[in-house]
Amino acid sequence: MSSIIEIKDLNFTYQPGSPYQRQALKNINFILNQGEFLGIVGSNGSGKSTLVQHLNGLLSPTSGEVIVCGVDTANNEFRNQLWKQAGLVFQYPEQQLFEATIYEEVAYGPKNLGLSELDMRNRVYDALEKVGLIPRETQHLAPITLSGGMRRRVAIAGILALQPKLIIMDEPMAGLDSIGRNLMLDLMKDRKQKGNETTVMISHSLKDIWALADKIAVLDKGSLVFYGEVEKLLGKTELLTKCHLELPDYLQVVYSLAARGLKVNTTIRSIEEASSEIIKLLQEAEL
Repeated sequence: MSSIIEIKDLNFTYQPGSPYQRQALKNINFILNQGEFLGIVGSNGSGKSTLVQHLNGLLSPTSGEVIVCGVDTANNEFRNQLWKQAGLVFQYPEQQLFEATIYEEVAYGPKNLGLSELDMRNRVYDALEKVGLIPRETQHLAPITLSGGMRRRVAIAGILALQPKLIIMDEPMAGLDSIGRNLMLDLMKDRKQKGNETTVMISHSLKDIWALADKIAVLDKGSLVFYGEVEKLLGKTELLTKCHLELPDYLQVVYSLAARGLKVNTTIRSIEEASSEIIKLLQEAEL
């Protein structure tokens, strides 16, 4: 499997040489393969947003290397074109919409790719459908008239319409209602199931990404304190406590049962698997 992101000894300092100098990232190293889902977690100020802004060229390392889609982002020419391959959805992207209609907003990226009118329309319609908006009913609406959650769907559709190799989402669940959260989760599950689409998602909560992630990166005060497969994070209780990370409720229940000596699978990844384990225990208790 080929890598899509390689980060080597990445350091980044804001306003170097000034009285406000602050090192936001410290010696970050990791590799992410194409088709994998990476969840990035950590408390506020841990460096999550700074890190992902290196992945689409918005920021350049103070030192170290960031290689995305096989090319070093130190190459200015490549970095300026990286938005075509690495789409970044900012936190609260609905505040950055600027076109007059939903169609024009979602079509902005494809238009800058030089696509034909037909190809552009197909991409716009497909992207809108993926975020739960019916194109013919919504394309002429002004984004400013929509709710915050609906505007976020439009912003995400604008990135999906680019069809980038890599999609990066900065706290996409923040402020969404249950319908919006489920929609975002379904969208990311669909990308994951396709097997060749890479997603990086920031969250302050493990609960949002536990069932989706192949790899998890934990940041603390600018340092990468854990990077690896989801299951390997389970045993690091001290790290979870230090970084104020809570396991999903259903997993806490399963671990509580295991602590009482019951034979239960603690490697589950979803609430459905937890339900199956609990039902199995109840059935065994009745025998």
